[in-house]
Amino acid sequence: MKEESWSMRDEREDRLDRISQGVDTPTGQIWTDETKGTIVPDTGWTQHYDVLKELGDCHAAVGDYENACECYDKAAVLAPDEAGPYVGGGVIALQSDKLDDAEAAFRVACRLDPNSSKAWCGLAMVSQRRDKHSHALKLYLKSLELNCDDLTALLGLFQVSCRMGSFSTVIHYLKVYLDLHPGDTSVMFCLATLQLKDGNLFEAGCLLEKIIAIEPDNIDAVNLMEEVEHAQAQKIGTA
Repeated sequence: MKEESWSMRDEREDRLDRISQGVDTPTGQIWTDETKGTIVPDTGWTQHYDVLKELGDCHAAVGDYENACECYDKAAVLAPDEAGPYVGGGVIALQSDKLDDAEAAFRVACRLDPNSSKAWCGLAMVSQRRDKHSHALKLYLKSLELNCDDLTALLGLFQVSCRMGSFSTVIHYLKVYLDLHPGDTSVMFCLATLQLKDGNLFEAGCLLEKIIAIEPDNIDAVNLMEEVEHAQAQKIGTA
């Protein structure tokens, strides 16, 4: 394959730089008439999309939302059928407490890719922030049905379940996750907490023993084990 010259690369980057604020973009900005007519090169556009999407994720991870939004908007132009930039834009809006914008972005992502567990998880987080816990629970479950390995959805489901006092469903998904990640003590602790709340003292104790064996200095696990032992003693005393 003929190697791309620096002049060709500069021209291509110049074209990308001309893509500024757009129509139906992840960050809700409006494309100018000039931008709508921007010609995207036929060669290597998927590579450009991946780079821009990953760069946007990196900027978002360190709180540089302005540059992250710019990358997501450009990525959405290059790949308008991809849900990723809208998920990224939704996360930024959620972090900025712009719940309406976040919901709009996540809904676009769900429309583009109904199997995007991250998009459904994003909608669940919006509902949770609005204290619509029952709706959030359904959306978290939808996300986990698509990807039982999604830790964000799993922990969100844990929080909502604790608020609602409904534990059986989240216990199931925590167990599934631990089958895939048996050494995750954070999830193990969440499951032990729910088992205790649900009256499953033996299961809670077994989990806490595993945590303490892995992390002897885990004070939270030690304290919860004391609660389990106290509850077991009370149960024997009333038998």
